Amino acid sequence: MDLSLQLIIVIFLIGFIGSFISGMVGIGGSIIKYPMLLYLPPLFGLAAFSAHEVSGISAVQVFFATIGGVWAYRKGGYLNKSLILYMGASILIGSFVGGYGSKLMSEGAMNVVYGVLAALAAIMMFVPKKGIDDIPLDQVTFNKWLAAVLAFLIGVGSGIVGAAGAFLLVPIMLVVLKIPTRMTIATSLAVTFISSIGSTFGKITTGQVDYIPALVMVAASLLASPLGAKTGQKMNTKVLQVILAVLVLATAVNIWVDIL
Repeated sequence: MDLSLQLIIVIFLIGFIGSFISGMVGIGGSIIKYPMLLYLPPLFGLAAFSAHEVSGISAVQVFFATIGGVWAYRKGGYLNKSLILYMGASILIGSFVGGYGSKLMSEGAMNVVYGVLAALAAIMMFVPKKGIDDIPLDQVTFNKWLAAVLAFLIGVGSGIVGAAGAFLLVPIMLVVLKIPTRMTIATSLAVTFISSIGSTFGKITTGQVDYIPALVMVAASLLASPLGAKTGQKMNTKVLQVILAVLVLATAVNIWVDIL
């Protein structure tokens, strides 16, 4: 695709805004950037990306955005190493399967997968999460096999759309595994980073990555993601949950309106 200066600026702004928000609420940002990349450039009269191109750009960008987020959270005891190990190993396999297999899927099928994932995440974000933030961080427990199986399934779905699955990981950690909010945000960024290795490798090996837009998004995310993570550490956990729930719901509605 021919890239104009205007298109590069739009891609950078999408990457910056999306990565700031994603660093703040503990996601890789594809839930925001996938629809923005799909719909915003044509609104400005610029060239449109295909769903395959958007998923490839998203996969590479998430890999770098999550590095910045995890680095900002490396101190403070919020990273649950056992949860990272169990969910990270499973999601890595699942995301490679999804990322590699997506080459065989149509544009419409990829958008439907994205719509289903976003709708599931939106429903779970509005389930009440009473008392999880009262658990001391050193007393957090979870079902290891359930965590591993759920992570694999999220990996397959998110690998298809070039996301790393954090927009599903976060509500599953909060609602199903009962992990406190700040630990969920920090740990999900680390699991998302591992997931993005699988989906990025799958996209690159099947030739689905447009490298110049991907590099522009990476530059934006490396600047914005740590800023977002630092902002998120200072905010009320209930506010962070509401921001994420609204983002996920809006994206789900937008994708389904487009599909239908």
